[in-house]
Amino acid sequence: MEQISSESRKGPTPMGATPMPPDLERHLAGMSEHKQDILRRSHDYLMPHRVATWLGAGVPLVIGRREGYRIWDVDGHELQDLHLNGGTFNFGHRNPELVAELVDAVRTLDVGNHHFPSEARALLAERLAELTPGDLQYSVLAPSGSEAIDMAIKSARRATGRRKVVSFERGYHGRSGLSGAAGNDDHARFFDSAFDDDFVRVPFSDADALADTLCDDDVALFMAEPLPATAGFPIPEPGFYAEARRLCDEHGTLLLVDEVQTGLGRSGRLWAIEHFDAEPDMLVTGKGLGGGLYPIGVLVLSPDAAGWLHEDGWGYVSTFGGSELGCRIALTALEIATRPATTQLVERNAARLRAGLDELAERHAHLVEIRQLGVIFALRFAGDHGALVMAAELYRAGLWAMPAGFDRSVLQFKLGLLVDDAYCDEALEKLDGALARVGGGPSGSAG
Repeated sequence: MEQISSESRKGPTPMGATPMPPDLERHLAGMSEHKQDILRRSHDYLMPHRVATWLGAGVPLVIGRREGYRIWDVDGHELQDLHLNGGTFNFGHRNPELVAELVDAVRTLDVGNHHFPSEARALLAERLAELTPGDLQYSVLAPSGSEAIDMAIKSARRATGRRKVVSFERGYHGRSGLSGAAGNDDHARFFDSAFDDDFVRVPFSDADALADTLCDDDVALFMAEPLPATAGFPIPEPGFYAEARRLCDEHGTLLLVDEVQTGLGRSGRLWAIEHFDAEPDMLVTGKGLGGGLYPIGVLVLSPDAAGWLHEDGWGYVSTFGGSELGCRIALTALEIATRPATTQLVERNAARLRAGLDELAERHAHLVEIRQLGVIFALRFAGDHGALVMAAELYRAGLWAMPAGFDRSVLQFKLGLLVDDAYCDEALEKLDGALARVGGGPSGSAG
């Protein structure tokens, strides 16, 4: 593949485009010409605001090589990856087993034709029916979690004859049409695509607020991430999801769990909802299901929620939804996630990392809270933007973790499913050093 170079770059920025301003250009000092050129082109033609934001935050990352649970900037800066792109790389970057599956599949398969049955799609749907909680049976295959969420909302409306959807404040379910209007809808409003009459939000884990919202028997769907990722993985109150299930049954509302970030073994069980004694009517998975190699999202439905599949087989169509290549990878990803060896490793690493984090919290006042379910970790730091400061410091130390989008005091600290002891210890050592530098030293002031 041709690499970008200063010699190959097109001429001046096209008329009407905004070139990188001088205050951003100064951040490029010391970078290779190759990296500077990638950043300029990305600013000029692709993502000007993102480039400006990351440069201003001191995170000039342009990912080049990637392998296992490490990534390298194109200029060679090595990073442990504890962001995992929301769990997309649960099994590591370019996992050899998944790569081999893709290579084998592409010898005889391609995307396929979504109008017709296929072995790969049928086998994946059957396996998901076996592995998901409750009586979930039917799968709708999509190219992303966002599209799967869209279809969940449509399915609930068709099944109940109602339009209203309830979700958590500061929830996140995607940024496509209906998915973008659910949860926090700031970006839907940005594009004038919010639906004020149809979408209602309740505080996280507030059973009384949910009961008040469902009491008029006019809600089609209550949708929830078991631990809302973009809000910083808060832990639900004991018994909340069991009560939510009871309330949904009482008021004729369907229950959806969004396991795009919390599923596939990250919680210590295959699905996080399995910790909370509630069986959903719908479940959405994605991200890690494609192993970081092929995009796929799936909505799995109970028979009652899937009635439309018997009425109109073309109610949802997607050329790339359920690509046969993606289905082959997803089957292998499920097989890896459900191995006893994987579950045991997750349990061991969860305990090892938690013990180390507890020890760091005792010595560093700047680390004020640790949230955990399995290897789903979130770290809250002192100050409203404490996680932004820590992310930049950790980046310089050789570790990348992402602040929660809706709570910038919280750092998502996502451990991969297959890491070893040395990897955990290395991450803890880097976090220890970063805390000392940012928080004023052990037991120092949390500035």
